[in-house]
Amino acid sequence: MNTQTMERASRSVVLHDDVTDALIEQIRVDGYGILRNALSPEEVAEVNEEALRLCRGDLGEISYQPEVATVESDEDVLRRFLCIHYPHKVSDVALRALKNPRIVSALTGAIGPDVKAMQSMLFIKSEGKPGQAWHQDEHFIPTRDRSLTAVWIALDDATVENGCLWVIPGSHRRGVLYPDREQDDARFDCTREAFDFPYTDADAVPVEIPAGAAVIFNGYLLHRSLENSGKHGYRRALANHYMSATSLLPWREMPAGEYVGEFDFRDIVMVAGEDPYAYKGIDDVSRPMSRPDKDGGCDR
Repeated sequence: MNTQTMERASRSVVLHDDVTDALIEQIRVDGYGILRNALSPEEVAEVNEEALRLCRGDLGEISYQPEVATVESDEDVLRRFLCIHYPHKVSDVALRALKNPRIVSALTGAIGPDVKAMQSMLFIKSEGKPGQAWHQDEHFIPTRDRSLTAVWIALDDATVENGCLWVIPGSHRRGVLYPDREQDDARFDCTREAFDFPYTDADAVPVEIPAGAAVIFNGYLLHRSLENSGKHGYRRALANHYMSATSLLPWREMPAGEYVGEFDFRDIVMVAGEDPYAYKGIDDVSRPMSRPDKDGGCDR
């Protein structure tokens, strides 16, 4: 980051060097906290190298994968992608990041001793690619105990110019999921937009962080990102989702004859503690897929 960007970031956010009570308290009160160096520079480089392998198809088929020519440069290949869901399904590098000990330490502090993961997303977001409108992760991944927690790891320095996260501190405290609607804003991808909440854009804080830092935030926190308006380069990030393993996960379509109170999505990875529902087994149903952006599948 340049000096001006770092000064702006330092006024807006606090970066914690270690997993401390102060970090956990900020996650509880503000709905988010930032762990500096959640991934080392070497680990960041490893994930970015793996991202290129994913995009080239070297790790297997990705649903809705843009067509990539062998002769294309690495930069042109990456620019074809906005986000790849479930990279941990085919990448040991992504799976190690999902289980990263420093991150898991923060999660057990914020969630409890038993933690499971159900989703990973690798964002590429080259110049000109869109962001996501205001949303709450619990809208998409409902947990019975409201324990959903995201870990958003910067793989490049994340700035306002290249489309960093914006959050509304404290917007998680009501525990309310706000209504959502289709949106046709060219700044955003196809994600539905939360609206009719008691906050304005003036309440939002840009989360400008260096590569390797992780934003850990509550599933009810309102957040968004804008387009990468930089003239070159990427805003790569790895976004993983976790929750308490003591809670059922009523995610995806419920099978016929299943009781709502007992439905449990079991395509999970345990990262800490014990799984009290281990007797249900693990289902391997989710596969890597490329998310369409405003130019790649949205009906605008």
